[in-house]
Amino acid sequence: MSEIYKMTLCQIIEKIKSKEISCEEVTKSFVDRAVKSKKLNCYIEDTFDQALTKSKDQDKKLESDKKLLGAPIAVKDLFCTKGVQTTASSKMLEGFRPEYESTVTSKIWNEGANLLGKLNCDEYAMGSSNETSHFGNVINPYKNNKDLVPGGSSGGSASAVAACLTSATVGTDTGGSIRQPASFTGTVGLKPTYGRCSRWGIVAFASSLDQAGPMTKDVKDSALLLEVIAGHDNKDSTSAQNKVELFSQKLQKNIKGLKIGIPKEYKVDGISKEILNLWENGVELVKSLGCEVKEISLPHTKYALPTYYIIAPAEASSNLARYDGVRYGFRAEGKDLIEMYENTRSLGFGDEVKRRILIGTYVLSSGYYDAYYLKAQRVRRLIKNDFDEAFKKVDTILTPTTPSSAFAIGENIDDPIAMYLNDVLTVPANLAGLPAISIPAGYDQNNLPLGLQLIGKPFDEQTVLNNAFAIEQSINFKSNFKDWWM
Repeated sequence: MSEIYKMTLCQIIEKIKSKEISCEEVTKSFVDRAVKSKKLNCYIEDTFDQALTKSKDQDKKLESDKKLLGAPIAVKDLFCTKGVQTTASSKMLEGFRPEYESTVTSKIWNEGANLLGKLNCDEYAMGSSNETSHFGNVINPYKNNKDLVPGGSSGGSASAVAACLTSATVGTDTGGSIRQPASFTGTVGLKPTYGRCSRWGIVAFASSLDQAGPMTKDVKDSALLLEVIAGHDNKDSTSAQNKVELFSQKLQKNIKGLKIGIPKEYKVDGISKEILNLWENGVELVKSLGCEVKEISLPHTKYALPTYYIIAPAEASSNLARYDGVRYGFRAEGKDLIEMYENTRSLGFGDEVKRRILIGTYVLSSGYYDAYYLKAQRVRRLIKNDFDEAFKKVDTILTPTTPSSAFAIGENIDDPIAMYLNDVLTVPANLAGLPAISIPAGYDQNNLPLGLQLIGKPFDEQTVLNNAFAIEQSINFKSNFKDWWM
């Protein structure tokens, strides 16, 4: 049982409940591997000792009704965890230990999972490569001569799942921050419908876009984890009251008759030929599964990225105004209050965060609000309308997840535009508040994983999961990296 860490989340829970393996054995398997994998820089803070202690207690009294019994789970360092350092990967919050637990993580622990620790991410979730973290960049377990980025912002989460340093995790997705790193690491990443999961206790980036979601080894694991974390929360005014389905129990691979849309506008400039081939193969696959494929038009897609990079920084500018060095977090001294504010925010935030605060402040300023922010909100409505029209004809939409495979660390760090273009295929779903999933679907010529994305109707995660499950079962993707970092 030394390779328990290779099992899926669902397999682990099943074997614990049948007493084939113990909670302690499971936890120790992941802890031992995580300790040997520090080079990947996935963990900012670990709680290995506490997890091992809790697992021993769980073995004494198995609560078989718990959906995540004994599962060792690490979470993105954007979720507040009571008594455990929560930094959003920023110097600004280094040493901050919340007095409360986020709603999402509370649900996970209440179902019997054990916290392994907090996973690295781009600072305040602002990034597409996990290179903006105050605690250093995360390394992708896939390698091609050079060390590769895992994607972002949930890069530590994606690498940790891919390298089997946690049984599963939850990340956050504002413009693709779950799906893009999932594509880069050969894992499954699900962004639920906006409002499906509570945002309470998650360090905010852009409040109208942020959404928590599962990052797992396979689709069934994502379905189970969504089942746990979804649901209405009175502490979050944007939390929807929709009924939570038993997603994992209703999962099926028979998708015959499903209508799948192929948006012609997603053949964007700069997309690699290998990605286009992957997409075409995906289309042929769903046809072979009995689906009806229809070409659709999402005419305002080309405006999605500039719209996002107006709205998201604007909301970030407002949300991050609270970090002033007065109440909590990092403080730099100054000769007076104003200088203290200036020094704190200058030294406490990294370059990318400061860049987005400046953009956001600019588009919200007098004289530019109407020209930029208000116009962006109107375009956002048009993008949502495009999807509404498309979903009158189709059940899901099939696209690539990213325009390329993972790139080398440092390759795009000095080119913000090139970095932002990584989100061109994921951002529209966030602007429209739709559920979307990335599943591994193949490799490029350098043996780096490539992902396919499925976008669904609001609160129709079940159809998205079923569609993804059917494709996953047909492709049977296997990770092919070696443990070179150990």
